[in-house]
Amino acid sequence: MKHDYTKYFKAAVDDVRNEGRYRVFQDIRRIRGDFPKAIWYKDDYSEKEITVWCSNDYLGMGQNECVIEAVKSAVDAAGTGSGGTRNIAGTTHYHVQLEKELADLHAKDKALVFTSGYVANEATLGVMSKILPGLIIFSDEMNHASMISGIQRARCEKQIFKHNDLVDLESKLKAAPADAPKLIAFESVYSMDADIAPIKEICDLADKYGALTYIDEVHAVGMYGKRGGGVCEARGLSDRIDIIQGTLAKAFGMIGGYIAAGEVITDAVRSMASGFIFTTSIPPSTAAGALRSVRILKISNDIRVQHQERANALKQRFREAGFPFIDGDTHIVPLMVGDPVKCKAISDQLIEAFGIYVQPINYPTVPRGTERLRFTPSPFHTDAMMDDLMSALHSIWAEFELKRLDVA
Repeated sequence: MKHDYTKYFKAAVDDVRNEGRYRVFQDIRRIRGDFPKAIWYKDDYSEKEITVWCSNDYLGMGQNECVIEAVKSAVDAAGTGSGGTRNIAGTTHYHVQLEKELADLHAKDKALVFTSGYVANEATLGVMSKILPGLIIFSDEMNHASMISGIQRARCEKQIFKHNDLVDLESKLKAAPADAPKLIAFESVYSMDADIAPIKEICDLADKYGALTYIDEVHAVGMYGKRGGGVCEARGLSDRIDIIQGTLAKAFGMIGGYIAAGEVITDAVRSMASGFIFTTSIPPSTAAGALRSVRILKISNDIRVQHQERANALKQRFREAGFPFIDGDTHIVPLMVGDPVKCKAISDQLIEAFGIYVQPINYPTVPRGTERLRFTPSPFHTDAMMDDLMSALHSIWAEFELKRLDVA
């Protein structure tokens, strides 16, 4: 007799529902040329125009006319899919140009494009132990799931250090065998807590203890530095990082991920990482759009300045209202709720009653008890949009009887 496996799957989902962290995907269609506006399809019979406040298309480059034209031109010239893996017919001239542009962006010898930022992290970190026998990876405890997955795939010794804690990191480096290969894996901008790693100091420790450095800059590339090379460029530290990982799916408005590093390192990853070798490459149109986006943002520092101004404007409004948000140094503005059910209910109320879309962030993305709404204001969120948001939040905060901070 065949087992009834369905009940196990249902029980797993029921557990998630009972904890208040069941994820509902909002059905939206962005409106070309009117970012951050979108159409929300509540069901099969109703639709509503909304303002999106949680997009990772941080600079609206997915709506940029020059980027759109590059994508369309590439489709006209080369068709749709790439037709294969990078090794078998899937390396088009668009991929080659994009990798050269990304290497230049980070002042590295070479770059390597993957199908996503997640795959870039998982494949690259996962192959490190094959390249470096006896490797020990030192990983920040707040690293992204893709980095954690890659480190697990590496099946080597790992040491997890407290978030941005240099004392804890050094103590672990000091305790490791002096002759063991070491790699420190961390992020520049941590997207859920809106903080930035002490990059220079980590590099100093890497030099002191003979470790390689691997940094995830996915929430920073395009947005920081005079050419959009990330926090490392902004702080003049790109040359001190051995492997820089980034994404094409956030500030650059496309899809895909990459690493940039020295020629020997990049070639080793290219030759040995199964997540790169056995995956069909991104479409040529995607590579063309990303190439155009990178080139535009290299010479468009004004949009980065405007982006920071908008983020600071929202933070100032939250401060004045006494809303409990994480007041970090980045463009990300997490509004703390601290309850998964309320967090989801507030998100639902915002979109249904006010046409404002911000997704609830619950466990396991963040620890239990730290549930939040993660706002990502763009250069195109106007003062009027912020006025509407604040009016909605004032109403909802009172309705849910949520606490506010004392305002001096």
